[in-house]
Amino acid sequence: MAEDFDRVRVLWPDHLGLARGKYIPAEMAGDGARHCTGTWALSYDRTMTPYTPGSGWNEGLPDFEAVFEAADLRPSWEPRTRVVVAQLTRDGAPLAVSPRTSLAKAVEDWRALGLAPYVGIEFEAFVFAPDGQGGWRPRDTPGAFVYGTGPAVDPDGLVDAIWSACREAGLPLESVNSEYDSPQFEFTLRYSDALRAADDAFLFKVLAREVAHRLGLLLTFMGKPLSDRGGSGLHVNFSLRDDAGLNAFADASSADGLSAAARHAIGGLIAHHRALAGLCAPTVNAYKRLRPASLSGYWANWGYDHRGATIRVPGARGEGTRLEHRLSDGAAVVHTAIAAVLQAARLGVLHGADPGPPEAGNGLDTIEATIGVPHSLAEALGELEADADLVEAVGTELVAQHLAVKRSEWERYCAATTDWEMREYLPFL
Repeated sequence: MAEDFDRVRVLWPDHLGLARGKYIPAEMAGDGARHCTGTWALSYDRTMTPYTPGSGWNEGLPDFEAVFEAADLRPSWEPRTRVVVAQLTRDGAPLAVSPRTSLAKAVEDWRALGLAPYVGIEFEAFVFAPDGQGGWRPRDTPGAFVYGTGPAVDPDGLVDAIWSACREAGLPLESVNSEYDSPQFEFTLRYSDALRAADDAFLFKVLAREVAHRLGLLLTFMGKPLSDRGGSGLHVNFSLRDDAGLNAFADASSADGLSAAARHAIGGLIAHHRALAGLCAPTVNAYKRLRPASLSGYWANWGYDHRGATIRVPGARGEGTRLEHRLSDGAAVVHTAIAAVLQAARLGVLHGADPGPPEAGNGLDTIEATIGVPHSLAEALGELEADADLVEAVGTELVAQHLAVKRSEWERYCAATTDWEMREYLPFL
């Protein structure tokens, strides 16, 4: 047995974006790990939604397996530990409700067309500090400014600590800077093949939050944690490579350098825009961020290097050509969001979807002819369920499981008395 580690941390993304798993001894790594199917019925507060697809509710909540090869083991940010993102199976078959299974399907669906998707992820996140009363408050950074670096924007050295941990774990952190609002940061991960990029992004979130925790801080990827500041997005940058390794989104002979495949992919993302919200913006809170004039991916539009568009086409061309999808927020399940984006784009290519003209305005003003996302999680789930093509592409059982748990989440929200209601009404009614 290798001498540099004693244990393996087996992790896998669940339907809530949580990193579930187990520590197992190094000498037992070849056996994988087993977990209860009832996990797929859980909400954040541990409420279980009965009869959730994939939960084994009527089967006595049996096990499923988290499996991996020795070659899958990766360096960790914890001492004498290896980490792995496991593939989930049951009775030897891929687990249909697993987000990683859905992404693997999206990759194979593209490969059937002779194309391989490559992805780069950008995260935005806010830093909170203890408020002294058992809760959290935004970290006070009075010297912060957008595109800032150093102690003025990061007095606790959180960025340095995350950077060091990423280097130790071999995670490809490409850039970090403070964002428009304070105390908010943007973290960009280097692009890779889609499944590796999703695994890297998944592990990065775990690492970053744990590093923050060790410093007594809370790093949140929640879409809209502060009502008086902007939201935090998860931007999915992607391109396709053909069998020769060339970028299939590039066409030097076209007026704008984009291929027909790129245009049809944009068209697919626009055609499935409202349904995509049900997977890419999967919380009640997400719709506080998704508003007109918010640069957040509200509109079903696209544009050349345009941050007011949901599908931004950055200025690089040739082998650097890519599409940036800006709808998701950091609470999205990374593997599921990437799978949904790739599948919507693929459907656009299959059906020759027309993207329409690029955004010609500032992208902030309300444009009646442009379609926006649904106004709530409940509405978004309805749009998702009604989009039969996207549901089949992403995975019918995964979507059914998602709808069951998220509708339960919406019902609990509707039944809860909020802080806003107490502030607004209690003094007068």
